Parts: sequence; C-alpha cells; structure tokens
Amino acid sequence: MKYYPPEFKADAVALYELRPKATIKQVAADLGVNSETLRNWIRANGEGRPRGRRAVASSAGPAVLEAENAALRRENAELRKEREILRKAARYFASETGWPTAASSLRTTSAVTA
Repeated sequence: MKYYPPEFKADAVALYELRPKATIKQVAADLGVNSETLRNWIRANGEGRPRGRRAVASSAGPAVLEAENAALRRENAELRKEREILRKAARYFASETGWPTAASSLRTTSAVTA
C-alpha cells in the first residue's frame, strides 16, 4: 500500500473542490492516484459536492422551483394534447388505408391463439 503524506491528501481534496467541472476520476488521473483513494480522502475530509437532483434543488429557492414546476406542468399538458392528436391521426389513417388498429389486431391475435 502506498503512503501519501497528509499535506498531499489535503491538496488533492482542495484541487478537486477548486475544479467544479472535473470528476474524481479526472483529478485522480492528474495526480497519479487511484480514483477510489481520492474518493476516500474526500469523504474523510467531509468535503464533497452535492450529487444528483439534490444538487440543483438545494441551491434553488422555493420561488424558482415553483416557477419551474409550473413550466413543466404546462409543457406536460401540451405534450399530452399533441400525443392525443397523433393518436387520433393514426387511427384515421389506419382506417383509410385498411391497416389494422391496435384493438383489431388484438382480436385477431387472440382468435388465432385460441
């Protein structure tokens, strides 16, 4: 097992914290240490970046989150309307061309297997 002085460990953790776009793997490669070793040093130091969705949620205020929720709800409603229009169009064109619809194909499949 390789020994690293405490100063080196502290500097490695500080370097990771100073480079917000860099991953642990990238910083570890730059320093010539194993990425899991650097990860352990970061955990032991009590430092670390917020990960996943919590990183965004913790930095934004309630008003920002409410505005984002409202925008997402509007977009969701619009997408549902578009999907319904496309379903109706697909049904129309299927009937025009004589192609089987999902409901009729289920009936013929179940009749064949029975």
